[in-house]
Order: sequence, then structure tokens, then C-alpha cells
Amino acid sequence: MERVYTIPLRNVKKVKRTIRAPRAIREVRNFLMKHMKAEQVLLDESINHEIWKNGIQNIPSKITVKAQTSEEDEDIVEASIAE
Repeated sequence: MERVYTIPLRNVKKVKRTIRAPRAIREVRNFLMKHMKAEQVLLDESINHEIWKNGIQNIPSKITVKAQTSEEDEDIVEASIAE
């Protein structure tokens, strides 16, 4: 199963500025666990680069992600940037 999500990150902009990018990574992972009903989420390096592109303080307000379940196990979701 493959889905494309636009994940809002504007609530992360209200946390302390030195922890915004790591918190955004956790928010993306939690969003995908909730919406894809998965036990484990594997994030691609491209998601990390997109969030950290402007540094730890200036994260994007939203990010578009393509998530698909693993072929071997349905409880594992692999995510990357949507093109």
C-alpha cells in the first residue's frame, strides 16, 4: 500500500528553537505510525535533509511524504520525500 501525505509541522515552530528539527523528525514518525497503523517507521535520508535544510531553527511549515508498507512485513512503513 502506498500513500502520499502532507504533514503539517507548524505546531513544532512553537517549541524551543534549539530542538525544532529533532522534534519535527519525531512528529513525522508519529504521524506515519498513527495514519498507516504501523509498528515501525523507516525514514529515508531525504526527509532528514529536507527538514534540516535551513538549520535546526528554521524548519519547513509542512512536508510532503510518500509512505509505503514493506513487502516483507505489514507493520513496517518506509517513507521518503514525494516527488
